[in-house]
This record gives sequence, C-alpha cells and structure tokens, in this order.
Amino acid sequence: MDDLDHRNLGVKLKLWHLQEDAPGMVFWHPRGYAVYRVLEDYVRRKMRRAGYAEVRTPQLLPQEFWGRSGHWDKFGEHMFRVDDGDLAMALKPMSCPCHVQIFNKGLRSWRELPIRYAEFGACHRNEPSGSLHGIMRTRAFEQDDAHVFCREQDVEGEVARFIALLDEVYCDLGFPDYEVALATRPAVRAGDDATWDLSEAKLGDAARQCGLAPQINPGEGAFYGPKLEFALRDRLGRSWQCGTVQLDGVLPQRLEASYVAPDGSRARPLMIHHAIFGSLSRMIAILLEHHGGVLPFWLSPDQVAVAPISKDQAAYSADVLAAFEDAGIRAVAYDGADTLSRRIVAAHEMAVPVMAIVGGREMRDGRVSLRERDGSQADVPLAEAVSRLRARARPGAFVAEALSPANAGS
Repeated sequence: MDDLDHRNLGVKLKLWHLQEDAPGMVFWHPRGYAVYRVLEDYVRRKMRRAGYAEVRTPQLLPQEFWGRSGHWDKFGEHMFRVDDGDLAMALKPMSCPCHVQIFNKGLRSWRELPIRYAEFGACHRNEPSGSLHGIMRTRAFEQDDAHVFCREQDVEGEVARFIALLDEVYCDLGFPDYEVALATRPAVRAGDDATWDLSEAKLGDAARQCGLAPQINPGEGAFYGPKLEFALRDRLGRSWQCGTVQLDGVLPQRLEASYVAPDGSRARPLMIHHAIFGSLSRMIAILLEHHGGVLPFWLSPDQVAVAPISKDQAAYSADVLAAFEDAGIRAVAYDGADTLSRRIVAAHEMAVPVMAIVGGREMRDGRVSLRERDGSQADVPLAEAVSRLRARARPGAFVAEALSPANAGS
C-alpha cells in the first residue's frame, strides 16, 4: 500500500482501524467518526430541505420477509442468518423493503403522493473475505438510503429532484464532473417485460430531460428495476461508481403496496430508490484518496489546533478554544510540553488545516495568529479569526484548498 492509500491514511490520521478477528467491520475512532458525522449531518440537512422525512427501520427481520421481497433468492448467500428458536431471521442487506412496510401502514391516498423517506440504514452483507478492501468494501456499512413512492406521472420530476441534489452534493465535495450510465434489465430479474419496458423508458427520459446523456450498461440493472449510475472521477483519473437512482415496479407489487386512486380504486405506486453516496464509509475513503489525506476545511476532523507558545498563555488559549467551539468550529488544544515547532509538526502530520498560535502579544491584545499548512500566517483579532474560520466551515467552501500542491500528501 502506498502512503495515499486510504488504508494507510486511516491509521496514520487516527481515523479508524480494522482487525483480523472482525473482518469487514470498522472501528471508528473519534477523529474518523467526526468526519463521518459531518457527512451524515450534511446530507441529512439536504434531504430534509428536499422534502424527505427521515425514518429508522430494524436490523433483524424474518427470513420469510426477505423471501417475499425477493432478496433472499438474490442475496441469501450473502446475508447473515440468525436463528431465534424455530424462527429464521436475517440481518438486513438493504432498507428498501422496510420502507415499504412504513408506507403500508394506513390507507394512502393519491393526494399524499409523492411520499419520500430517507434513512441512514445500517446494513450487513456477508461479503467474501477476498473481496473486502479497507473501508471501501466492508461487511457492515451505512447507506444514505432514500425511497420515493409516487405515480407514473411523478417520475420525471422526482428523478430531476434527486439529480439536482446529487449535483449540488458532488460539487461541494470537489467532484463537479461525473459520468452517468443507464443500467438495463439483467438476465435474472423479477417482473414482466412490460414493467421493465416502462421503467427503462421512464428512467432514460428523466435523465435526458435533466440534460444528461447516459451511456447504456446492458444487463447491469438491479433485479427489480433499471438504474442510473453516477461515477465520480478523482484527481488521479480513477472512476468511482457511487450514486444511483432506480425505478422499481416490482417491490410495491410483491409487498402489496397500494394507494387510493382518484376514481376510488386501489393502485400500485412506483418506487424510486436512490443514494448519493451509496456507502458513507466508502465515500470517506474516496475523499481521503482524492484529497491526498488533507480534507477540505469543512470536512477536516480537527479544523483548527490551538497552541499557546508557553504555559503563561494557557488561560487565554482555553478562551480561544472555547470561542472556536462555540462557533461550531472543531478545535483541539495542542498545549503539550513539546516545543511550539514540534507541536506545529504534529498538527501538520494530523492534517489539521489551521494552527491558532497564541503568545504574549496575542493574549495582551485579544488576537490570534492563524497559520496555514503552507506556512502563511495572519495576525487578527479573535473575533475576526472566528468569523474567517466559520466562513470556511460552510460545506463546499474552499473545497479546492486541499488539492493545492502545498497541501497535497503529508
């Protein structure tokens, strides 16, 4: 592994660890979980503004339920089974059938549609040990999962809503360019040809109406429907398939989802599945390698390291730290016994983007010296330092700073 492989970076930056007796299971350390929560909370806000209601569904459900949805036939060998007496249970590999259960509670009217659910769904898949790869491919992971229950005439608008959301998120993360493919019906699939004809046509039309020209990936669709696949391209030219949007007429039928149509009859909704990241841990790995281990300020686990020159500034240094924290800036104290130069090196090794250095003059004048990773410094009043860093902490702000030559690598 090279120094910029996410598996090395995770250990070096004290973000997470993996261990042999728990293959494919990630132990998130405080710094790594800070990045995880920033991404999760960021997408949560985006989804809420886009009209999605967040839900939470169980991890363990009867095997019979997964049989009805079709997932046991398709993924059974990769599902973790748990026996509860005479009842066979299984850990969920994905959340979509669970969202149908929420939709099915109560009588739904066409006036309520579209109904949009979102979940950071914790999923488990018993991947072969040889396919595991750091935190990019694991056995336990969390998806930014969302599902829309809608009518046929809603499909284009809902797909457009998702693509606009995905485009905004990818730009904030430093991926303004991405490739799109339409994955069509696989050889082994559920549903009849008429359902697939409709789903493929609607999804392709929706993409083109959004100005996209997807290439065709024959036979690569999900077993229940076609999908649009969005692939990011990192600064090394590598392509990473992340986001997906899928149109599904199968699961609503298998799990008996229905709503009351305008004429009073019962009708089946269509179901749109989508995710922007796919897996939060995989997205973090991609971001780390894309940014050479130095994440943009808004994503950094520790955004500013507060370092007093001597113990004489300890009290003021604590005030500086508190001022940053009160402003929502992730600040950490670098106030150990080492020399200031050693503490600067230590912060640099942890990829902390900014040092806030406090000496006697800064304490006397209520100021702080902000030192960037490239060595540039600015001596400013504390209130201005807080304002500057708070502006940089907005999602997407200064997204290119981590890709500058001065910040690349360690």
